[in-house]
Amino acid sequence: MSIQKELTEKMKEAMKAKDTVSLTALRALKSAFLLAKTEAGAGELSDEQELKIIQKQVKQRKDSAQVFLEQNRQDLADPELAEAKVLEQFLPEALSEEEIAKVVIATIQDLNAEGMKDMGKVMGVVSKKLAGQADGKTISTIVKQQLA
Repeated sequence: MSIQKELTEKMKEAMKAKDTVSLTALRALKSAFLLAKTEAGAGELSDEQELKIIQKQVKQRKDSAQVFLEQNRQDLADPELAEAKVLEQFLPEALSEEEIAKVVIATIQDLNAEGMKDMGKVMGVVSKKLAGQADGKTISTIVKQQLA
């Protein structure tokens, strides 16, 4: 089942269950999909594009929650974290740092990358391979460690 069809089903379930937190998150995701579709006549979204949109939505919520926590506003952070958790169900299983490191090391060897000057090349390839399975910050940290 495509992500967008699954999203519609989850929205129906959330409406029936009167789960406002899930419904808010799912509606925001659907809105992001619609915006991406209409943007410059993009047409249908690929699975990769859908995963990027979901990752962006999750990251926004986690970042917001972090800001709220820094300001001692647990009451505002909790709904953001709950929404992030709802959206994460559409992402593939996240990889551990060890698994990400294996992919990074293999990519560095394949590209014969040496030093920080090749970081962009390595990041591009690894980010494509691990789309939806790892966030860019984690990948970047591991690539820096390996190329240093």
